[in-house]
Amino acid sequence: MLQRDYISRLIREFMAALQRYLEKNEAGARRKTAEDLFRQYFGSYEFYHTATHDEIMSSFEKYPEEERISRMEMLAELYYAEADDRPEPFRTQQLDMALSLFRFIDAHSRTFSIDRQNKIGAITKMIYSGGK
Repeated sequence: MLQRDYISRLIREFMAALQRYLEKNEAGARRKTAEDLFRQYFGSYEFYHTATHDEIMSSFEKYPEEERISRMEMLAELYYAEADDRPEPFRTQQLDMALSLFRFIDAHSRTFSIDRQNKIGAITKMIYSGGK
């Protein structure tokens, strides 16, 4: 029960911080906030922007099993949000990683999410048809 409460609180705090990030208008402030979010919730900003897909997936082994899917979803949301602030080819790389994480979560989560399905569709469209 305590673990579930911790995860719920962590997700709420993360989503509030992500919302504040999305509300920022100035590019420099957004970039700094994104870097801070990566460091606060995942560790190294640099790692999550240079590591391979397999390395990123392996990085979740440091979390308790009941927390991994939630952490993956948080990272996918952050990649998705930050992608708009990144130039090509980094934008597409981040969208691709977000898509991969959302698909993994969709396949392994016990919870169905319309929001997740919509994001999978939107990201797929952005990557493969060049749409925004």
